[in-house]
Amino acid sequence: EFMQAFWNIEEVQAKGIQHLASFVKDRSAFPYLLTCTEVITLAMKTHTDSLDLQLEGCTLLLEILSQALEQGVMMALDESVASCLLHTVRKHSENEEFLSMLCTLLMMVSASEVAAENLRKVGIIPDLLSILRRFLHNDKICFSCCAVLWSLAVSENNADQAVLESAVPVTSAVLQNHLQNGVVAESACSVLWALALQGCLTDSDYEPTAALLLDALRMNPKRAVLVKNGCLALASLVRLSETAALAILLDPKGSGIELIKDECHLHFNEPGVAEALCLLMNEMVQYDEAMMGMRSQKMEKLLSEIKLQFPFS
Repeated sequence: EFMQAFWNIEEVQAKGIQHLASFVKDRSAFPYLLTCTEVITLAMKTHTDSLDLQLEGCTLLLEILSQALEQGVMMALDESVASCLLHTVRKHSENEEFLSMLCTLLMMVSASEVAAENLRKVGIIPDLLSILRRFLHNDKICFSCCAVLWSLAVSENNADQAVLESAVPVTSAVLQNHLQNGVVAESACSVLWALALQGCLTDSDYEPTAALLLDALRMNPKRAVLVKNGCLALASLVRLSETAALAILLDPKGSGIELIKDECHLHFNEPGVAEALCLLMNEMVQYDEAMMGMRSQKMEKLLSEIKLQFPFS
């Protein structure tokens, strides 16, 4: 109430946020802190020029959201809060350290479908792409932004087709730059999968994107989620074009089919990986040349092994 009464006085807002932060370690205070997210974001929006207040507000929101996720509480932040966060993103779009924290906050917020939808409505996607272009070297920012993009791209009522199409080259650049960072590569593969599902790729994207996804699989063979998402993304590309199927068969760095077989054996007890591989194979057999390539690679042997491993799936 005190913060709301003196919303325009920066010192009051700063002191209020500091005082609220003192309750973070007290678990019994958590239900009350949950009700404070709106007043914290309003303070941040009203006093965007104060970087200290932005940092303290963002840190407090991260603490509250972390506790919420730990306790299985999904925070569906409303459109006004989403708008406040976007306002803050735009005001401090050059500050790498602060943006790193803010993008982590956006990632946690976007775990809620309602919050993700509100972020989409206020038009955050171009800002995320702009941040990625500017801070392509920053793995933490790339991971967070890709996680948010994935949440927004998989939304069923997506009216951002043109905006999402512009995400394809940016996401590919993230994957290319962070191929050896499994966490970032996994996040970028998920985005490319979602973009392929939404029909955002053009004819000229199929071959280079397929090659890039195969590179991600090569560099991170032990990451089951990346292997699964990489295969799902490839399956979406193959469904759209024979070019992608041929890119997998004829990859100059070695047979994509051999690579996928090896990684399936590596994660043979993972039903998600096996299912993604079967989905990819199901798309590949649309094309005669791909079918012949798979036969020459003894693909039916692996499929029989999968069938024995998961007889009830």
